[in-house]
Amino acid sequence: MDAKTSETNTGTLAVGEKSWKFPVMPGSIGPSVVDISKLYGQTGMFTYDPGFTSTAACESKITYIDGDEGVLLYRGYPIEQLAEHGDFLETCYLLLYGELPTAAQKTDFDYRVTRHTMVHEQMARFYQGFRRDAHPMAVMVGCVGALSAFYHDSIDISDPHQRMVASIRMIAKMPTIAAMAYKYTIGQPFVYPKNDLDYSSNFLRMCFAVPAEDYKVNPILAKAMDRIFILHADHEQNASTSTVRLAGSSGANPFACIAAGIACLWGPAHGGANEAALKMLSEIGSVSRIPEYVKRAKDKNDPFRLMGFGHRVYKNYDPRAKIMQRTCHEVLGELGIKHDPLLDVALELERIALHDDYFVEKKLYPNIDFYSGITLKAMGFPTSMFTVLFALARTVGWIAQWKEMIEDPQQKIGRPRQFYTGAPRRDYVQIARRR
Repeated sequence: MDAKTSETNTGTLAVGEKSWKFPVMPGSIGPSVVDISKLYGQTGMFTYDPGFTSTAACESKITYIDGDEGVLLYRGYPIEQLAEHGDFLETCYLLLYGELPTAAQKTDFDYRVTRHTMVHEQMARFYQGFRRDAHPMAVMVGCVGALSAFYHDSIDISDPHQRMVASIRMIAKMPTIAAMAYKYTIGQPFVYPKNDLDYSSNFLRMCFAVPAEDYKVNPILAKAMDRIFILHADHEQNASTSTVRLAGSSGANPFACIAAGIACLWGPAHGGANEAALKMLSEIGSVSRIPEYVKRAKDKNDPFRLMGFGHRVYKNYDPRAKIMQRTCHEVLGELGIKHDPLLDVALELERIALHDDYFVEKKLYPNIDFYSGITLKAMGFPTSMFTVLFALARTVGWIAQWKEMIEDPQQKIGRPRQFYTGAPRRDYVQIARRR
């Protein structure tokens, strides 16, 4: 018997006078898990875990988070090293295949992604069906879901080749789809991708170039964009990733699964957090007003909350926030923004959060959303596009997680159970006899 199912590696559940043993499985790093897959069959009981905060819904080799220590690893590699030394497509390769690519593999992967960036020309007419003032995320959900109607040759999930073609297509086409959503909502013509540009430079050009004049990509901004993509590429079993896995467990095609993930990401508690943080900084307005808002944040009876602080998983400084802070300064410096009121407010709030006993005790450290909104705003993106950029970056994580799930021999359709507290069984009463 292997270590996962060894009789000496068990835990005991006792309820009243009865007790049952369940396997305890160690991870390569991180906490062990109690395998309760046979709990109902043996005990007739379910576990109750709202939000799945103590439940491992799957086994995965992709991303590891240690929230207490502030650690994020992609396939074992620290996020700081990948953001500092690599690029986004290298990170994509790592998440998909499990290892960093060789020079030859990187060249081949970049070539395949670059040659899949265009979308079917009929997609342009598809966009015209949306209202001109439609939210870009609404457009994204519809257009990504519609990809299965345009690419029939990569929706057979039982075919490994088709799965990989769909994966490459999603990574390649998402920047084009996102840029088209942006252009459509501001009334500008679509800009086609160029094969001689790298991934992030290509995206910036598709967003900000216009036919009337030449557009030169700023390499500092392109590097910042690439780093933002790396930081958001995957984040373990968050709400949108879990949605993609749950949708995929039914056998749905990959495009439909990613559309489901985008819809989930749109929620303000998930992908909309950076937009909320920017709105909060704008509401505060100046450093002089910070004490007023900090006082409100500490008041349990005041509904005001400081956005961009704390994290569902991280109980330490979000490692992505440190990188994002530096990136924010690089972008503002490159654009000549020497004094930004929002950044002044952000830096003072950060100083308070790291030294004020209230924030330290509750471990309310600044997270990545705290800085990303300022950076994206400085680069020229409206707040409505922030979550779209998040979806673009997270696509590779969703695809890698979906692919891992499909290839898992233990995979079965997701079917959470419930703790029922409604009416017990009762008989139907004819309407004339009801009181």
